[in-house]
Amino acid sequence: MCAIKDTPMEKARLLIIGGGPAGYTAGIYASRAGLSPVLYEGPEPGGQLTTTTLVENYPGFANGIDSLSLTSAMRDQAKNVGTDIRRGVITKADLSKRPFAFEIDGAPAIEADAVIIATGATAKYLGLPSERKYRGMGVSACATCDGFFYRKKDVAVVGGGDTACEEATYLAGLCRKVYMIVRRDVFRASEAMQNRVKNTSNIEILWNCNTREVLGDDAGVTGVRIERKDGEVFDIAVDGFFLAIGHHPNSDLFKEWVEIDGNGYIVTDGCSSHTNVEGVFAAGDVQDPHYRQAINAAASGCRAALDAEKYLKK
Repeated sequence: MCAIKDTPMEKARLLIIGGGPAGYTAGIYASRAGLSPVLYEGPEPGGQLTTTTLVENYPGFANGIDSLSLTSAMRDQAKNVGTDIRRGVITKADLSKRPFAFEIDGAPAIEADAVIIATGATAKYLGLPSERKYRGMGVSACATCDGFFYRKKDVAVVGGGDTACEEATYLAGLCRKVYMIVRRDVFRASEAMQNRVKNTSNIEILWNCNTREVLGDDAGVTGVRIERKDGEVFDIAVDGFFLAIGHHPNSDLFKEWVEIDGNGYIVTDGCSSHTNVEGVFAAGDVQDPHYRQAINAAASGCRAALDAEKYLKK
């Protein structure tokens, strides 16, 4: 990647990239520490939390809270304590020299002594128009987040790897029946995960199947239209449709300098937020391949801000 042109740019002590729970929480802690952080929200302010509706597993809200209200409250708190929150997308980064340099929306814009990468991860979807239509109305990419709403109902899970098996067994503990839609005739999951699925009585595996359409009405998802490899087309009635075909960490912009694992997640040192580049920290789903929960992302943002504070004051 070419270096960013040596032109006069704004200077910040700390730049936070990403406007989800991790980024906003980092902004709150960094502002209270007197670091005067600048936060660019990126293309999806609020992060993956905005793809769901009611959040019932975030502490402090006895009756749950609307996801947009929660992310808005996080943003307002970060702004009120002094975070300089801006709309805009980091389109180029140069972490080869200090201060680090960044382009915003294609133009050289800002340098920073330290940076927190909180760009999140994007759930993979099938790309069906009906899938997008019913997103948040029965279509979900997080069983842990939304499974509670489907207690004693029928749902479908798409995927054949470890994540799909884990999501299916989790949902099986809540739902009346779980269909697993698997496009091959075998799982890609580990033997242990396969056995858990096969030994769960209310999971039915639909082998050699692909989703043609998510069915629904004004109230949300009502079923799934499925096609077998032999050409047979049939419908199943479900209230929820869960994607479990993986996530893509939004780390591509930084991979020239920052160490990433085989799945694209930024590697951090132990339970800290330190990357292999001194002064560069990572928080939230961009470095978390396991939990993918708002509360965990927020805690990660806290750690990143505390690590950045120690680095900048060292």
